[in-house]
Amino acid sequence: MRAARGLDSGMLSDRPFRDLNSSQPSVHVAAGQGGYANIRAALNGFDLSAARGKKVLLKPNAGRMAAAGSGIVTGPEAVAAAADAFLEAGAEVAVGESPILGVRTMDAFEQCGIAAVARERKLTLIDLDARPFVPVPVPGGRAIGELRVCPEIMEYDFVISLPVMKMHMHTGVTLSVKNMKGCLWRRSKVDLHMLPPVEGSADKSLDIAIADMSGVLRPHLAVIDGYIGMEGLGPSAGTPRKLDAAVVSADPFAADAVACRLMGLSAREVPHLRIGAERGYGLIDLDRMSISPDNWMDYASPFERPPRDLALEFPGITILDRNSCSSCQSTLLLFLRRYGEKIFDYFPKELQPVIAIGKGHDEVPRGTLCLGNCTARHRSQGIFVPGCPPVASAIFKAIGGDADREDDEV
Repeated sequence: MRAARGLDSGMLSDRPFRDLNSSQPSVHVAAGQGGYANIRAALNGFDLSAARGKKVLLKPNAGRMAAAGSGIVTGPEAVAAAADAFLEAGAEVAVGESPILGVRTMDAFEQCGIAAVARERKLTLIDLDARPFVPVPVPGGRAIGELRVCPEIMEYDFVISLPVMKMHMHTGVTLSVKNMKGCLWRRSKVDLHMLPPVEGSADKSLDIAIADMSGVLRPHLAVIDGYIGMEGLGPSAGTPRKLDAAVVSADPFAADAVACRLMGLSAREVPHLRIGAERGYGLIDLDRMSISPDNWMDYASPFERPPRDLALEFPGITILDRNSCSSCQSTLLLFLRRYGEKIFDYFPKELQPVIAIGKGHDEVPRGTLCLGNCTARHRSQGIFVPGCPPVASAIFKAIGGDADREDDEV
């Protein structure tokens, strides 16, 4: 893999963007200056001269239709700051994304403001799903043995993971390591949610698969946008949270570990980070890093965590979730958040509403509200709402409610 040259062995010895002042794995934090200035300040500690004359691909988290400031997508100011730093270093810069199903890449770039940044700087915008995938083996993978990778990931000299700082209902957090999942081609991202349990492991197959992926798809630099992140029901149904911070490191695991601490949790609570660190893919022990400035912990502010049990979050509603992806879960959460109190008006008073998502159900009770294409085989049992995923307004209309499409905007 060209973009991961030197990284596919599981070692982190090949880091082209080293810290100027430290022989240890280093992490730079900047805060209180705004989305653009935070990124520039955090990048100042790194020597970007290796990018001169090279092709650099910025990989933001921009795979959903969401506006800047929503906490769902990387802020355009963060993309602008990273682009400017690499342009000044003499690189050719592009921005690429492979979005969730049902979202068109260029539409997502327009809505979040990244397209405007690209036009102003004459950056290339890339739909990473436009070309055929490249099969990439995953040596030693426990949950996955091969990935379908978007071809630009191999063709660019350096790949920069540029996520927004978010909690995540399935994986605890989504930061620079998990953001590389957006380098997987089309529906293959969803496949990581559908894996069987890994024999001999208590960890979820999704977490193990992300750790497997990080053995061959680690970025050359992690640049985390924490200006406005998301707490609670991330990746898209949570609450925007302004932290006004940025984190940068040549070790994405180290960057994620520091970001986790700023968000109020330990990286060891995040299975894919713990597993990857145990395999030697990166460092999450804060005591073994060089973190600057010395008072970086002053910027910490705990984020609200996702609820452990959605049934408790929405009492009186039975949620059947087997092998669903985060897209369907986010849709369900948005639907319940907006219409949870009204839903009881559309079900018989003697029956508790039952909602099913995911493709792992052998059967569902009669009267179940089946959401998404994965539940299509149970459509005769109740109300079926197609889509991958369906939107909240379509679900409400399917049960007899009156909703506007604009209610689906986050």
